[in-house]
Parts: sequence; structure tokens; C-alpha cells
Amino acid sequence: MSKRVTGELWRSQVLSWPVIDTEPLHSSHRHLQRAHFVLAWLVHYYVHSTPPTSEEVPSVVPRSLAIPLVAISRQLGIAPVLTFADTVLWNWDLIDASRPVSFDNMRFGVHLFSGTEDERNFYATSAKAEWRGIEMLRIIEEYNNLPNLSDLTSISKIARDLGRLTGIINDISDIIQGVRTVVDPHVFYWDLRPWFEGSDAKGPSAPGWIYEGVPDSKQLDLSGPSAGQSSVMHALDVFLDIDHKLRQRRYPAPSESNKRADHGFMDRMRRYMPGKHREYLASLAASPRSIRELAQKTPALREPYDNAVMALKKLRDLHMRIACLYVVTMSRTTPDARSMCPVAATMDKLQRARASGNGPTRGTGGNELALLLKAGRDATRRAVLKDN
Repeated sequence: MSKRVTGELWRSQVLSWPVIDTEPLHSSHRHLQRAHFVLAWLVHYYVHSTPPTSEEVPSVVPRSLAIPLVAISRQLGIAPVLTFADTVLWNWDLIDASRPVSFDNMRFGVHLFSGTEDERNFYATSAKAEWRGIEMLRIIEEYNNLPNLSDLTSISKIARDLGRLTGIINDISDIIQGVRTVVDPHVFYWDLRPWFEGSDAKGPSAPGWIYEGVPDSKQLDLSGPSAGQSSVMHALDVFLDIDHKLRQRRYPAPSESNKRADHGFMDRMRRYMPGKHREYLASLAASPRSIRELAQKTPALREPYDNAVMALKKLRDLHMRIACLYVVTMSRTTPDARSMCPVAATMDKLQRARASGNGPTRGTGGNELALLLKAGRDATRRAVLKDN
């Protein structure tokens, strides 16, 4: 009861806050990032700590949060909602400010919803995977800067680099697998995941969020954070020419469930990335140097290319197993006294929705989770040259 009173007092204060002018922040990219980070966290805290009503009605985000967040987001070219960047890429500080930036000198999960070490470990695991992916970006850059792709020296280098790429992808799989030892599935599902849910988390027919004072707020991208917003993984997909949209005729043919999946998901997730990241991916996609086409016509590169693709397919298999454990299986459980949500009624509402069995298990962005992950895995498998 005391938490409910405190929450109601805080929300009433938010409603009385003035709408701040964001113009002074526009000259500093770091200040813009910090502003997005703070406002997005406040929006999700406001929405998900609001006691539920007897009727399903849209959640109204007050103008004191909505208007400045939208203005800041337009400057950054990012969605006006909590994103992967807010929870992982920007959610850290230096352990020792006198030392240079390195993974060992970074403390992740500076801001938490649940206050649990599981939440902090979840962010740190995601950040470690991103950090390991930096070397992939260097490999891609070196490939695109090669003066010649047909001489023996270049072919040998590309083969070696594809081998390095396979090793990095396997390392990322190991990092992701490591989440099972540091993040309890029950804590993740009931104490952390509800805070991530965006406007469309309950599906397309459920009432979403309205940003007060923002014209056409129903047109905003408000799905919430997702691992699908990782720029590193998108870069890998672009480089290896993974066809998530089923535009290419490849074997094996897409299954009926593949065809029913959301083929625009990956493109949509790019709108939740920082604008500079999206620009990089666009430039990468526009490169005339397709590594897959080169491997198709260069026998020495076919096996190294296929090894990299199969390593990525294995990573997606692993992701499916993790999602099954942390989301699908946990959706059949109930919250307990460990639940950290400040409004217990919110947890009751979530439990009723999960127990009703109405509709598929959805990701935080509202997509059908099983369909989406299987389609991504199968699209990766179809890039293999050996079967094509």
C-alpha cells in the first residue's frame, strides 16, 4: 500500500512538470543521448507503474515526458521509446575514470527497473556480445577496402577473415549461453521483462500508448527494447546476405510458418537504433561487394563462407532455446513474492493475460515470438551455398 501511495504521488508530480525546451541540448550528441536515456526510462516507469483499470484503455504518457522525448528522438534519429541503446549501449559508466575505456573498466546496468543483480547481468551479457562484435565490424571494413578481390593474396585474406568471423560468432553464442548462469528465468520474466513492453506488446488489437501533446502519436514507433535492435547483428546479416524478406529463391523453400512471420521485423527494428548506426547499415547494404556472390564464384571461399553462415544459424538456434526457457516456459508460471513491480495489481493483470492462453506468446515488441525466431533461423540456413 505504501508503494502505491508513493507511486501515485510521483505520477501526480510528473503531470505537473513543465514541458522543457530541448533546444539547448541539440549541439551536444552526448547530451542528446543522455536526455533520451532519462526520458525513455521515465516513460516506461510511468506507464508500467500505473495501476490497471477495469477497462482496457490506452496508456497516456503526460506531455512533460512525451513532447521532449519526441523532440530529442528526432534529433538522434531514434524511436521515442526505451530501446536497446538505452538499456545496454548507454547504460554504463567507468569504474575508474582515470583509466581508458575497456570492457573490464565498464560498469553496466547503472540504472535498473527491478534493482536485481539479474537485471544488471542481463545488460552486461548483452553488452559483452556487442563488444565482441566490434572485431566483426573491422573485418567487414577491411573487406570493403580491399583494392582487389580476385588476386590470390586477397582471396587468402578473405578466407582467413571468414574463419575469424566464424570464431567471433561462436564466441557470441558462448556469451549468450552464459546468461543462464547469471540471470534467473523467473526473475527475468516477472521482475524485468514487463518494464520493457512497448505500446504494441499485447498485440495489434490491444489499446496502445498515447503521447499527450504530440500530433499523430499513434504513428510513432513505440515497441520497446529488443535484441533485434543490435546494430552489430544487423551488420552481420547484411554482410553475409541473409534474406529475411524472402526476396531470393533459395533452398530449402520457406515453410508455411516462415511465410506467416513478420518479414519486416528486422527493417522495423532499425528505426529503434541511433540514426548513425542506421546510416552505417544502409551504406553497408549499398556496397556492390557481395561476399556471398564472391564466394559463389570462388571455390576457395565457399566453405569458409558456409561455416560463417552455419555459425550464425547455430547462434539463432541457441537464441530460440534461450527464448523458450526465459519467455515461453516462464509464461506458464506465476509471479511470487520476489516480484519487484511497485504496483502489485500490474503483476496480477500480467498473470491473468498470460494464463488466459489467448493468442501466441509475444516478444516485448508485440511480434509472435516463435514464428519470428524460427523464420530468422531458417532465413539464415537458406544462405548456405552448399545447398544452393
